[in-house]
Amino acid sequence: MKVLDTEIEDLKIIIPEIYEDSRGYFYEIYSKKKFIENNLYYDFVQDNQSKSHYGTIRGLHFQIKPYAQVKLVRVLQGKILDVALDLRSEKPSFGKYVAVELSDENHKQLLIPRGFAHGFSVLSETAIVSYKIDNIYMPDYERGIKFNDADLNIDWKIKKSEFIISEKDMLNESFSKSDIYFK
Repeated sequence: MKVLDTEIEDLKIIIPEIYEDSRGYFYEIYSKKKFIENNLYYDFVQDNQSKSHYGTIRGLHFQIKPYAQVKLVRVLQGKILDVALDLRSEKPSFGKYVAVELSDENHKQLLIPRGFAHGFSVLSETAIVSYKIDNIYMPDYERGIKFNDADLNIDWKIKKSEFIISEKDMLNESFSKSDIYFK
């Protein structure tokens, strides 16, 4: 397993070691031992999975304290643009984001620490996304930031005419109101 740093402190790209032969491939999706060897100390408590169609944008989602979550995101089928936005107002990277293409071909995973909003767009016909979280889902502590916030100017790699957005995500707050959550 390789752990790559991103431009934002604590946000990591995980690249598993793939073992391939004539039968196909094998790799460890998650190894607590290997995470600890890389100074990544998380206790994941739940696995989630979603299936979405091309043009879907989910997010930007997060939970506030005491139910903030670490996420380890991967793609089982298809391709997404995975976006992590830093909401830690005391960090120089506050308001910056990293966008990483995750797919069933590259097997990359994005490790998103607490204090980040997360979202993704589906770049393939469909995508099945799986992610581990280290804290339970609590709807009363869930928040969201508008996927199309002008202050962020995220390029989701999809034409606007092809966006598929949930009603719930259309009601998310602007980024300018997010500096209160992770001080």
